[in-house]
Amino acid sequence: MSDAKSPFELMMAQAQEMAQAFNPALESFSPKGFEKLWPTMPKEVMEMWFGKGMSQEGLDAKTRLLLTLAGMTMQGAQAETPFRMTVRHLIEAGATREEIAETIAQMSMFAGIPAMTRAMELARDVLAENEEDDT
Repeated sequence: MSDAKSPFELMMAQAQEMAQAFNPALESFSPKGFEKLWPTMPKEVMEMWFGKGMSQEGLDAKTRLLLTLAGMTMQGAQAETPFRMTVRHLIEAGATREEIAETIAQMSMFAGIPAMTRAMELARDVLAENEEDDT
């Protein structure tokens, strides 16, 4: 077995060293902590901007956000922060845990099980955090 690191591993180690040299606090930086700075939009604001405010006969904000969640799942839930924020906004827009899970599960037929599994993990994290905040 070789202990040689891949070029990606070497690049990541170099980036971590550089970040620590610039600011030692960056060594323990977490994107999850950063996303807490972005507020969840109130349901009424989402409805005005993304729901019936655009078209009285169109989709409501919750449905539009479920479609967004489906699309992000189809892409493999790669953008973690936007994915988690979408789940938080869905909860605010009135979506149930079951609606969120069903939307993600439906995408397994098109995006595959790995994409669905990744999306479910991210959604579960947000739903668990939401339950903790409610208590």
